[in-house]
Amino acid sequence: MEPVLDLAGIGFGPSNLALAIAVEEHALPVRARFFERQARFGWHRGMLLEDATMQVSFLKDLVTLRNPTSTFSFLCYLRDRGRLIDFVNHKNLFPLRKEFHDYFEWAAERVAHHVSYGAAVSRVRADGDGFEVEVGEESVRARNLVLATGLEANLPEGIEAGERIWHNKDLLTKVEGLKDPRHVVVVGAGQSAAEAVAFFHDRFPEVEVHGVFARYGYSPADDSPFANRIFDPAAVDDFYAAPEDVKRKLMGYHANTNYGVVDQDLIEELYRRVYREKVVGRQRLLLHNTSRLTEVNSDGKCVIESLADGGQLPVDADVIVYATGYRPANPVGLLGEVADACERDERGRLKVTRDYRVVTTKDVRGGIYLQGGTEHTHGITSSLLSNTAVRVGEILESILRRPVVGAESVSALQAVK
Repeated sequence: MEPVLDLAGIGFGPSNLALAIAVEEHALPVRARFFERQARFGWHRGMLLEDATMQVSFLKDLVTLRNPTSTFSFLCYLRDRGRLIDFVNHKNLFPLRKEFHDYFEWAAERVAHHVSYGAAVSRVRADGDGFEVEVGEESVRARNLVLATGLEANLPEGIEAGERIWHNKDLLTKVEGLKDPRHVVVVGAGQSAAEAVAFFHDRFPEVEVHGVFARYGYSPADDSPFANRIFDPAAVDDFYAAPEDVKRKLMGYHANTNYGVVDQDLIEELYRRVYREKVVGRQRLLLHNTSRLTEVNSDGKCVIESLADGGQLPVDADVIVYATGYRPANPVGLLGEVADACERDERGRLKVTRDYRVVTTKDVRGGIYLQGGTEHTHGITSSLLSNTAVRVGEILESILRRPVVGAESVSALQAVK
């Protein structure tokens, strides 16, 4: 019978990839397996646009803030790919998104022995001091679970994705089937929306691109040094200890560091394009501010309505792209009856300890840890790359400090004493 695991990870995006690396780098063996329903590693593949860059520094990679000497760093990846000197000469903190995805794949390949791909978890139940996890025909036992089930695409109420209605997460997957479009509508005011507008405007020289958003214009992201402290590991301590009203204020004050904002360079580029087209007298980039999309049909017919004066512009779109963000997946949605033992606060949110462990009733003795779904307790970095390296170190340390039964984990426990 397979020995009891110290941890079973459900989902294998960047967060649990970083945890697998922390396991790999630990001083003594830690028994861990990760289960990913995708056939291979993938992270927002539908938005890996040719010139799209990361919004975080390369130093906030999978390991550096936890272990600056790690061989899994982005710099070690560059050395392995033969681009280290070229990147240094580039004088840029923000790599291409495609390059960072390749870095993730490079790292994932190195810890592939910890991962089962094409493995969807079908059932979880409490079992003594841990859990039994069913994955297809296989059943494994683990003392702790680490859930990293990611985000779900958010579409407005009443809107369903289809042949002509997409969420931006599927942009590159579906665009190959789009032949000579005449009209494209992009809904949203954030980074992904602005990137989608620029992408269609570049890719199809004859297309008329309509950007639709309720704001007066795209708003720049606040990436100033002091505001960026909200992403610091120490800010997690501050946020966790703060009263509820202070938490709400902090999220409100600093929402413009991450939500519904666009890089300044892209804003200026889109403005240049609009102005240039006005000068040459052929305008095909049309940005509809203080507007919304109504009367949306599955065949692409829709109406752009002005919120200011109620004016309406019918559009027969070849495709409508909703760049309307994501919402957290139910972090304990896979746990079945075990989820009923997870305690919640007065607003129905999961209670989570500082070490990212869900508070459970006494009949669940194993640990359930979250990577994501903790914004209400740990702040804005809950599902962001900024704090991933530090977070996984804290989770692993917590797992190895928890009481264990049996000899299998004694050596790992001793390693952190």
